[in-house]
Amino acid sequence: MHLHILGICGTFMGSLALLARDLGHKVTGSDANVYPPMSTQLENAGIELMQGYDRSHLQPHPDLVIVGNAMKRGIDAIEYMLNEGLPYISGPQFLADHVLQGKHVLGVAGTHGKTTTTTMLAWVLDQAGLNPGFLIGGVPLGFSESARLGGGKYFCVEADEYDSAFFDKRSKFVHYHPKTAILNNLEFDHADIFDDLAAIQKQFHHLVRTIPSEGRIIAPITETNIDEVLEQGCWTPVVRTSLKPNTQVALSAELINTDGSHFKVLEHGNVIGEVKWSMTGQHSVANALATIAAAQHVGVSLEQACDALSNFGGVKRRMELLGTIRGIEVYDDFAHHPTAIETTLDGARKRLGERKLWAIIEPRSNTMRMGSHKDGLAHSARLADEVIWYQPEGLDWDLQPIISASSNNAEVSRSLDDIIARVVNEAGEGDAVVIMSNGGFGGLHQKLITALS
Repeated sequence: MHLHILGICGTFMGSLALLARDLGHKVTGSDANVYPPMSTQLENAGIELMQGYDRSHLQPHPDLVIVGNAMKRGIDAIEYMLNEGLPYISGPQFLADHVLQGKHVLGVAGTHGKTTTTTMLAWVLDQAGLNPGFLIGGVPLGFSESARLGGGKYFCVEADEYDSAFFDKRSKFVHYHPKTAILNNLEFDHADIFDDLAAIQKQFHHLVRTIPSEGRIIAPITETNIDEVLEQGCWTPVVRTSLKPNTQVALSAELINTDGSHFKVLEHGNVIGEVKWSMTGQHSVANALATIAAAQHVGVSLEQACDALSNFGGVKRRMELLGTIRGIEVYDDFAHHPTAIETTLDGARKRLGERKLWAIIEPRSNTMRMGSHKDGLAHSARLADEVIWYQPEGLDWDLQPIISASSNNAEVSRSLDDIIARVVNEAGEGDAVVIMSNGGFGGLHQKLITALS
């Protein structure tokens, strides 16, 4: 079949495009925002990309249109698709119907850490020789692409709570029917589609209703918002994890290095292995425990999982070191929420010690653009020595109150050139610069590296 994907450069849809190609379909796609790393991955895969959403992209008619959840009524290609009566489907439904049928699905859900944990899980199963399929909402460093069909019965999928399409407002993960489900954490997010935390919890409960009684749910012991979801009804055994040694839970951790780069793994209080890796932050340790528990459910020993994680390479745009220029480290991080900013900077601070830490932050996610998290932003960046908040055009609120509430040296900038000039003039050897955005940030990353060079 000829499949045309609307919104193909989104992290989910781009990965889905790779799977559709591997199923033998001809795949083309359109997107308004074509930028790396996803655009590069798709072009390397031989998938034709078209800029914008013009009806001409659907001529001649494809056999099926896969509609991304960023698509809205009024878009030229959408109106043409409906008026012409073209067959169409949401991305999650296509995945469920054409890829996940008959598979043991391992789904990773939560406000934070989905991409990294899904990558960890696919890596551990791969290292154990299980040849899993996977779909990851990002570009992993340990695999050549962000999705593959795999050769076994296991499939690891990033289970997102965002809606499926303009015609299907259920969360994506409701389609996946996982047998093993990681529920990493749960906070209010996606203010553009959810009114409050309870609305998100309802979707998580819909997910829980689909998990079989012979399956497994993995959740941290500290997540009360997840507890409330499970209290609405749960028919599946729940495995609990803890970031502190705890004999009452299945898996817990004992930090050897405070930055999370080295820790012991305990089963009911007994040490069964340790992980020493390049990742940092307690959130990374939490992701690792969930991964180990999920892998155990499909037959991977705890010791095997620890050994595999010790060789884990990470994910692009998750504290990814882009380069060290004149002794200044430049990192790219996807942080999209105050908690993500805080946990990333906490891990960086513990690793850097007294070295100077810069945070350059674009509040770009839909929720942050709406100002839903603005009261927590100053606190989230408190561990950085220098913070530059970028105020892009079209932001609905003024960032200046964040500066007034900041306990560190913080400023607002409306110019990428000004940001680059300040870092070039003031950053010194040993400093670390973390650029935080869930978008392309106007190419700031490479522009800064070039200027420093």
